[in-house]
Amino acid sequence: MLRLDLGSSGFRFAAGQAVMAGLHGSPLKKPYSIASAPIEAERLGYLELLVQVDDSGGPDPHLELATHGTALDIEGPFGSFTLPALDRGSHVVLVAGGTGIAPLRSMLIQVLQTSDAPVVHVVYSARTVDELAYRDELEALDRQGRIRLALTVTRDPGAWSGRRGRINRDLLGSALSTPDAWCMVCGPPALVADVRATLAELHVPAARIGYER
Repeated sequence: MLRLDLGSSGFRFAAGQAVMAGLHGSPLKKPYSIASAPIEAERLGYLELLVQVDDSGGPDPHLELATHGTALDIEGPFGSFTLPALDRGSHVVLVAGGTGIAPLRSMLIQVLQTSDAPVVHVVYSARTVDELAYRDELEALDRQGRIRLALTVTRDPGAWSGRRGRINRDLLGSALSTPDAWCMVCGPPALVADVRATLAELHVPAARIGYER
């Protein structure tokens, strides 16, 4: 995770949006979803990005080289993958794969700040236990009864004693308390396609399924 100090300038964005980011002066910029909720960025004065580090050892003039005090160029925000207008009593299902948890984490924290927070289910898969970003935070929210969490690991689980395998129909069906739930999906293209198809089989209207394109 990489935190960008906003100083006194502030930064307005909607939960789920992204920025283009790169080292200051570098022509290379890449898109990153913002993991911070807007209410957090305003209160804490920084943006948090979830950066997948390339440890291949080769030269990379990108954010993997950023250290404390490194200046970055930021463009944005952009993107239409944002929270819909939620009514009181709405049900929300957030489905993430890998680093796709970043924009969904922004949405989740923003939703939980409302006085009439809806019922939120989080279904999250990663290849290994170590790649489950924000795991401690999500499990704490689950223990507090603020969300209902399902984690699953798809590859070598190591000492993992939880669910194994990909997000499937049974897992999504158990998270759907009603077909009218708002379902937000982000992750690798194959996961997004599979989850959208499965939600349709579970009678969730297409208009209720948001996904990162």
